[in-house]
Amino acid sequence: MKRLLASVAALGLGALAGCGDSEPRPAADYGESLFQDARLSESTFNRFSCATCHVTTPALPAGRIDAGYSLYNVAARPNWWGGYETHLLDAVNFCYVNFMRGVTKLEAEDPRSRALYEYLSRISPDAQAPALPFTVVKDIEDVPRGDAAHGEAVYRAACQDCHGATHTGAGRLTELASVLPEVTQDYDRLFPGIPHAQVVIEKVRHGQFFGVGGNMPPYSREALSDADLGALLAYLGL
Repeated sequence: MKRLLASVAALGLGALAGCGDSEPRPAADYGESLFQDARLSESTFNRFSCATCHVTTPALPAGRIDAGYSLYNVAARPNWWGGYETHLLDAVNFCYVNFMRGVTKLEAEDPRSRALYEYLSRISPDAQAPALPFTVVKDIEDVPRGDAAHGEAVYRAACQDCHGATHTGAGRLTELASVLPEVTQDYDRLFPGIPHAQVVIEKVRHGQFFGVGGNMPPYSREALSDADLGALLAYLGL
């Protein structure tokens, strides 16, 4: 509770009006619209909104695998990103800068920060909620291949919203999202001497980090098991 009150004080007071609105509206309503809108980030290359990687229900809907946890009760947690961040705004900025390509961090006095906090507080009904683990796979290793039919279900749940249909990319979030598995045809030039599957595993497990590029978020072991990853590779023919 003390952490929540400190966050409230840091983020300021008052209700906000959305851009272009003629009448003021509650800050939480404005925050919800920001949560759903990729234009929260000023980058012209960004197509992610907060809702791209996070639901706000207590559990993930069937058939959806997200890199990020549900944000239900997020404001009531003692820390975020597996304990790496101890202030909620810092946790938000980790996504905002690294994956949504925000040029500068959201500051505490920014009206958008206040609005997002009010919205996240509204979807956090409990006074306290447990911290959630986030296990990053530090050393990339191959994984046993699984059932390709299950891998197709994993692709649809975890990959298709951003990358679109396999082979064509139809319906992908942005043209910057690679077409799978065809993108692996470029790997011999981009990553000489590294097996194609290893590059894909690197991308899934580390996102944009470790020099692979792009702005994809990483999938922790809690979000995507090695068994699911192995099935996905089998489906992609890797």
